[in-house]
Amino acid sequence: MSTAIAVVAALLSAMCFGVASVAQQYAASRAPVGESLRPALILHLARQPLWLAGMGLTVFSFVMQGAALAFGPLVLVQPVAATDLVFALPLLAWRRQERLTVAEWIGIVCTAGGVAAFLAVLPPGSAGTPVPALESWLPAFLCVGGLVGVLAAVGLRTGGKVRSALYAMSAAALFSLLDSLTKSTTGRIRAVGVNVLGHWEPYAMVGVGIAALVLSQSSFQAGSLAVSLPIIDTVEPIGAVLIGVAVFDERLAASPPAVLTQAVAAGVAVLGIVVLALSPLARTP
Repeated sequence: MSTAIAVVAALLSAMCFGVASVAQQYAASRAPVGESLRPALILHLARQPLWLAGMGLTVFSFVMQGAALAFGPLVLVQPVAATDLVFALPLLAWRRQERLTVAEWIGIVCTAGGVAAFLAVLPPGSAGTPVPALESWLPAFLCVGGLVGVLAAVGLRTGGKVRSALYAMSAAALFSLLDSLTKSTTGRIRAVGVNVLGHWEPYAMVGVGIAALVLSQSSFQAGSLAVSLPIIDTVEPIGAVLIGVAVFDERLAASPPAVLTQAVAAGVAVLGIVVLALSPLARTP
C-alpha cells in the first residue's frame, strides 16, 4: 500500500509540474533579459497571472512529491516524478491545436516504459535511513554547491541555449538536493510532528528551494522547454537517486541481471525524454 501511495502521488507531482512548466516558461520567456538570475525576475513574474497559476501548481506538485517521499524512497519516487514532459507535451499540443506525431508518441512510450521497467526490478526493503545524520549530508552539500556555483558562473558569461542549459543543470542539481531534504523533513515530521521546526532540515529546504526557483525560471527565460525541461528531467532524478544511495543508504538492484535491466530501462527513459525534447512543440515558446 505504501508503494502504491508513493507512485500515485509521484505521478500527480509529475503531471502538475509538467503543466506548471508550460505556463511558467511561457511567462518567463517574455521577461526582461537583464533580470536573469536575480530575485527581480521572480518579482516581475509574480505580477503575471499565468505565472502565478503555474506557481500554484508547482507548490501543489511539491506537496504531492513530499507525500510520495513520506511513503517511498528516493530511488522509487524520483524516476516517476521525472515523467513531467510526458504530461507537458500533450498540453502544448492541445494549446496549439496540433496532434502528437508518431515520434512524440514513441517518446512518451519510451519514457513511461523505461521508468516502469526501472522500478519493476527495485529490490524490496530499499527504503534505507529515514533521517540521516547531519555529517552524512556534508559531501552532498559540497558537491552540489560547488557544481551549481561553477555552472551558474559560466552561464552568466554565455547566452541563448547554452545559458539555458547551464542554468537548467544548476537548477536540476538543486532540485535533487531539495528532493532529498524533503525526504528527510517528511521523516522528521513522521517522527516528531510539529517539533520538526526545531531541526535544520525545513530551513535548508526553504533556502535550497528559493535558489532552485530562481535558477529554473532563469533557464525558462533563456530558452525553450526543449532545452531546460529535458535536462531537469534527466539530471534531477539521477542526482536524487545518487543522494538516496549515498546519504540515505537506499538500495538499487543487487543481481547482475537486475542491474542490467535498470541500466537499459534508464537509457530507454532518457532516450524517450530526448525524443520528446526534439519535438517542435517543445522547441518553440
